[in-house]
Amino acid sequence: MQITFTDEAAAAIGKRHFNGNGAGALKLAYDAEGCGCAVDGVAALWIVDEPGETDELADSNVFTVYFDRRHELFFEEKLTVDFRPDQMSFVLKSTGQTYNPAMRIEDRRSAGSAASHASTRIG
Repeated sequence: MQITFTDEAAAAIGKRHFNGNGAGALKLAYDAEGCGCAVDGVAALWIVDEPGETDELADSNVFTVYFDRRHELFFEEKLTVDFRPDQMSFVLKSTGQTYNPAMRIEDRRSAGSAASHASTRIG
């Protein structure tokens, strides 16, 4: 899987979530929690301390990004993460579709490595 971050998205994520300390990595998640069914989910970015047992490393132009290989079937091979400053939201898209026009970033790092453990829509 290849995930390209636009300059705007990379700046927003780096500034608001990593604050220059570089602790943690991103994970592209297919979040089905609260959706009622495992196939009814929404794409999200999580900040994690380390990859999970079923995670694989994606090819990315900026960040270290993991994805759960069991959820790979929900996404195309080449994805782009963009930032819409007018809406203060991230967009996950490919050449064929938009996966999430208002993607959230959720900090799932342990308390020791993250300033806060919060879910937010903007980067």
